[in-house]
Amino acid sequence: MASRDQFQRFIFEHSQVRGAWVRLADSYQEIGSQAPYPDTVRELLGEALVASILMSSTLKFEGTLSVQAQGEGPLRTLMAECSHDRHIRGLARFDEHAVSEDSFHNLLGEGRMAITITPNRGNRYQGVVPRDQETLGGCLEEYFERSEQIPTSLFLFADENGAAGLMLQRLPGASEEDEDLWDRVNHLARTVEAAELLELDSETLLHRLFHEETVRLFDAEPVAFRCSCSRERTLGALEAIGREECYSILEEQGSIEMDCQFCHAHYRFDRNDIDHLFTGHTLH
Repeated sequence: MASRDQFQRFIFEHSQVRGAWVRLADSYQEIGSQAPYPDTVRELLGEALVASILMSSTLKFEGTLSVQAQGEGPLRTLMAECSHDRHIRGLARFDEHAVSEDSFHNLLGEGRMAITITPNRGNRYQGVVPRDQETLGGCLEEYFERSEQIPTSLFLFADENGAAGLMLQRLPGASEEDEDLWDRVNHLARTVEAAELLELDSETLLHRLFHEETVRLFDAEPVAFRCSCSRERTLGALEAIGREECYSILEEQGSIEMDCQFCHAHYRFDRNDIDHLFTGHTLH
């Protein structure tokens, strides 16, 4: 059965304008079921997941891209991550007694937002996202404009059932035969409604929006929720905590137990595990 969670690239022929479309159903539901998210928080998380997929599609290497926000409002933490092979995960932490706001800025309050790019090989990069716009999409558009100097338009929507998005970009050094193309397709894209993005397949949507343009749509790619946690990575986190702290926890609790914040996988480490981690051998 074809995946209900799909990503597709497209280009406008004979131009430097490219685009991408994504729609999530099963993965969005699975991530949203990890906590009792209020509607406003779950939908903003859905927008962030969609944004992470669209933005990661511009990377030229293997790794991950994450959208992260820390705030002092009812929504304390927002994090969405996508890998080069379209595996996503995400979470939000919130004050369940205070979530009554529905706007992006009111939910987060004062705080910072960043894009973190983590190659499988090489150094991690983090860029600060300005919080000057009224929506998550608007803030990320400004990030591209300031940090990447790439004109970008993002349209992000989510409801209780799914999440979807559309991205348009004009590549650097663009010199289209049709100078009005960028302005024209942006004007057309701004007419898109939430229901269209959330319900229509990519071919139907793009034809409805851009039927007077020549659009080439590439093959669809599946998107899936998949957590990258593992016992080995969790041991790596314990190693970073340090030998003294780990043995202190062992003395107090007899073992070290950790839960993944994304998928709730449970990991338990006894003294043999910690001995092996720090000395390379065990007593038994």
